[in-house]
Amino acid sequence: MDLTLFKHALIGLPRNAKRFVIATSDALVLGVALWLAFALYFNRIAPAPAVEFWWGMVAIPLLSLPLLYSVRLYDSIIRYQGGQVVYSMLKGVTASAAMLAVIAWLVPSVTLAASIVVMYWFIAILFIGGSRFFMRAFLHSAGGRARRGKPVIIYGAGASGVQAALSLVSGPEYEPIAFLDDDPSLQNTLIQGICVYNPCELATLLKRFDVNSILLAMPSVGRAQKKAILTQLEDLPVHVKTLPGMAELVSGAALVDEIREVQIEDLLGRDPVAPQQSLLAACIADKVVMVTGAGGSIGSELARQIARVGPGKLVLFEVSEWALYQIERELQRAPGSLEIVPILGSVTDSALLEQVMQELQVQTVYHAAAYKHVPLVEHNLLGGIRNNVLGTWRTVEAALAAKVESFVLISTDKAVRPTNIMGASKRCAELVLQGIEQRVQAQGDVRTVVSMVRFGNVLGSSGSVVPLFREQINAGGPITVTHPEIIRYFMTTSEAANLVIQAGAMAKGGEVFVLDMGEPVRILDLAKRMIRLAGYDVLDESNPKGEIEIQFSGLRPGEKLYEELLIGEDVSGTSHSKIMQAKESYHTWDKLLPQLQKLERACGEFDCEAAKMLLTELVTEYSPADRIFDHLWTARSARMASQLAQPAAEISSKLQ
Repeated sequence: MDLTLFKHALIGLPRNAKRFVIATSDALVLGVALWLAFALYFNRIAPAPAVEFWWGMVAIPLLSLPLLYSVRLYDSIIRYQGGQVVYSMLKGVTASAAMLAVIAWLVPSVTLAASIVVMYWFIAILFIGGSRFFMRAFLHSAGGRARRGKPVIIYGAGASGVQAALSLVSGPEYEPIAFLDDDPSLQNTLIQGICVYNPCELATLLKRFDVNSILLAMPSVGRAQKKAILTQLEDLPVHVKTLPGMAELVSGAALVDEIREVQIEDLLGRDPVAPQQSLLAACIADKVVMVTGAGGSIGSELARQIARVGPGKLVLFEVSEWALYQIERELQRAPGSLEIVPILGSVTDSALLEQVMQELQVQTVYHAAAYKHVPLVEHNLLGGIRNNVLGTWRTVEAALAAKVESFVLISTDKAVRPTNIMGASKRCAELVLQGIEQRVQAQGDVRTVVSMVRFGNVLGSSGSVVPLFREQINAGGPITVTHPEIIRYFMTTSEAANLVIQAGAMAKGGEVFVLDMGEPVRILDLAKRMIRLAGYDVLDESNPKGEIEIQFSGLRPGEKLYEELLIGEDVSGTSHSKIMQAKESYHTWDKLLPQLQKLERACGEFDCEAAKMLLTELVTEYSPADRIFDHLWTARSARMASQLAQPAAEISSKLQ
């Protein structure tokens, strides 16, 4: 008989059918245990007392089954049984032996020595326990397993690794064939019938078992340690996947057996600093909080974290109906009774902004609404300026009119010495806040504390290279990198939002807070690591047998090789190790206001040249491209050039 087919037939039985099979097996072994107890006592295979007590050989096992059921022996699944089943088995068999003694005492014709009862108890324990552990070993044994899925090595033989192995064994996709663990006390031991090896043996194991997948089952270790492990795995021909982090497991956002691609934050090795709870709560707890751009990458994460702190009311302001629907739906499903107010509108709508803040009595505003994709804003120049500059102006003026307590602008590293419209518009938005802070200070009517928080790229956000690279790898390549030397700062969305909230709580008025982004990352190196950890080789001149090619597309309009976080050198620390404060020059409001009014007119008149020139005057560090890339401006210029050329051509033809 094919043992593999037999094993799968057993596993495939309905739960009640499995219980019936186990109960029948228990009844048989209890009868055999009782007979053996008599045989050992009388030193005969068929002693006369046992023959006379034949009815007991049937009655005792049948009457014992309800006892075993009552101690929940049949509730445990044999493949996953642990120490609890031993306790249940001891209680059930002890009750069966006690019942045997009672029957012998009540029936005078039965002569039963106490030694027979003890031997019955001992043999029954061996038989019932042995049958279960034998079957468990059979179901998990290598010989009894069909290779129904991809062979996988689990890195981490702790609780998460063991639970992952149990889940994988019962599923069709992966087949765990080995554990790796750095703990010497676990090495060369068997867990669930799977051997634990030293990580140094990995290269040998990959060849021996023909494995091309490794599962990291270490959700509790820090990112720095996980990065070190991933660095060791990079040069091996394996696809590395991972289990969720401990925070996701505790929050219920993920399950311990949920396998996913290696997260980019693991590659960066940056461990987040625990937040200061007093700073998190200062501008949020029991207050009416408003997030503009609430459906975007940063805005939506801000909304999630704000909701967890416990505001009195959360106002979600968003121009995209779909994005607003998505974040409102997500937050409404969360436990609790938080009042959420979704508002559909643009930050360029002054009247709507002021009505929302006044009628809802908003106390804190996080202004995350912005166009941030560099090439798109470069090709839609006026739209970027309207939203990023004029929208910020309208929003902060509405906050002042509504006497909002705190206003925090989300800025970007691209605002530092910008080379593109997006960065220049964000720097101009910072200047608007700095100028308004100077104005209210001069007027002596400071009711709204304004500040801005500047940081770099957010992992996984819309337009980020990480999801793009992953998509290109899944499609078989090529991966497109703009330039071999381009570098960027990266931070997780969760950490960025967390630090934004804490920085805003430190503000006294007009501060430019800068988040510590850690070490910059070379995008080419990031692409190579993602390729290798996906189980592929880089295809290039030195490795013509590789699978994924990296192509260089050239810098896009307005794109820089590297980003900076500080304009000047005047920077100081704060009470938080990951938040700095920069002191930078700015324009007075009297100088800024006429320029902003001209900028607004230029946008209204669709004058890209004037708008770009005004932006250059406002942001003195701005180094713009020589030409304008705006799509409509380019089309309009081409049409006008064509119209001018037509009369000249007609005159030329007449002269001829």
